[in-house]
Amino acid sequence: MPRNRAALALAATLLATPLAAQTSSLTPHQRLAREVYSELISINTVDSVGSVTRAAEAMAKRFRAAGFPDSDVKILTPPGKPTKGNLIVRYRGRAGTNSPKPILLLAHLDVVAALRTDWPRDLFTLAEEGGFFLGRGTADDKAMASIFVANLLRYKQEGWRPQRDIILALTADEESGDANGPEWLVKEHRDLIDAAYALNEGGGGSLAGSGNDVHPLFHTVQAAEKVYVDFTLTATNPGGHSSVPRPDNAIYELSDALGRLARFSFPVTLNPTTRGFFEQTAKVEQPAVAAAMRAIVANPNDAAAAATLSRDARFASMLRTTCVATRLAGGHAYNALPQSASANVNCRMVPTSSLEETRSTLARVIADTGIAITYTQKQLPRFPASTLPIDPAVLSATTELTRTMWGDIPVIPTMSTGATDSHWLREVGIPSYGISGLFSLPGETNAHGRDEKMRVKSYYDGLEFLDQLVRRLAGGVQP
Repeated sequence: MPRNRAALALAATLLATPLAAQTSSLTPHQRLAREVYSELISINTVDSVGSVTRAAEAMAKRFRAAGFPDSDVKILTPPGKPTKGNLIVRYRGRAGTNSPKPILLLAHLDVVAALRTDWPRDLFTLAEEGGFFLGRGTADDKAMASIFVANLLRYKQEGWRPQRDIILALTADEESGDANGPEWLVKEHRDLIDAAYALNEGGGGSLAGSGNDVHPLFHTVQAAEKVYVDFTLTATNPGGHSSVPRPDNAIYELSDALGRLARFSFPVTLNPTTRGFFEQTAKVEQPAVAAAMRAIVANPNDAAAAATLSRDARFASMLRTTCVATRLAGGHAYNALPQSASANVNCRMVPTSSLEETRSTLARVIADTGIAITYTQKQLPRFPASTLPIDPAVLSATTELTRTMWGDIPVIPTMSTGATDSHWLREVGIPSYGISGLFSLPGETNAHGRDEKMRVKSYYDGLEFLDQLVRRLAGGVQP
């Protein structure tokens, strides 16, 4: 039986097998991956209080023990940020003047904070219950990090020599951005991570069904993402004694502005990635939704199609720029009229837009020159250089492997409505694709939330998928 089919047959039995039996029945490679996964989960890498450097050092120790030379295993730490270390590992291919540029494997090690009292178990211990791995970071993003580590260690053990170098970057601060790893690396160490393209989080497989009766629906490749920016809306007023209310009031003025924003929708703006997403997703959606998807691709101004798709928050966000109020502040005393009121408005802009276009739209919708609109963050985002189609070799390999492992399901380009570290690479001309082979039901992983989880079967499927995908893309033969 081919190796990937054997892995699938094994993984399919895991849901009904006790924990001890599960661990003993794993292949050596699966056991290694699980050990790495468990070790990464056990290290507190919360963006605000943990240490990514500790996790980077733990993985570096594994690579050095496997025979990687010190010169190819580097921990790089931004000045003044001792807990924000980034691990860069280079797996050498066959040297030659015609060797293609490397492939970059990117995963972040930091995780979002969580309250221990909210969880029924230790969030920094990898638990396996009911067919799921549970713990902080199991989905975002220590699954891919551990898979990349285990697969590179496997390549080294086997003596496999790819045609091109493979670079692994395990990075810090994707969640907070205080000392963002890829952002810093492209500025200060571009030579160490320069690549033809990168594979990162942001894509994955979608399951349909419920309980144990689920099946793969489609597999996405993230090729674009929206651009994040925060605006501060501020209303000011002379204020005064609360016993003598004025006809104008900073809080009311701001409230009226936010109400107008809440009732506004940005126009539909498609790009090559989102057009491809709706074209392909229409093949597996319910008839009414599928018809709306085909209609919006044919005519982005089709108001009826947009209204149908916008009933699903995921599709609504993919269609257009979105702006939403996320924080409020106002007044300075219970017995005084407010002298100021402010709100943070978080915008996720389509990659073909611009900062000024979005700001101008906000000003037009709010329609109140008394409301100041300023940028919240000090460093403004840059927009990606392009929204080019997915590299044909990457798309072909992903499609072939997907069909081999999960049947004839579509592979669909997608634009993330959230943000990943891929945008730092795209800004400097390194294409980045979110491809994981990790399947889940919509919203199931609860990333950033309580009881974050990853299906056991999905993890081992992703392990095999990414192993085979990187081998195909890197070329090379067994020794």
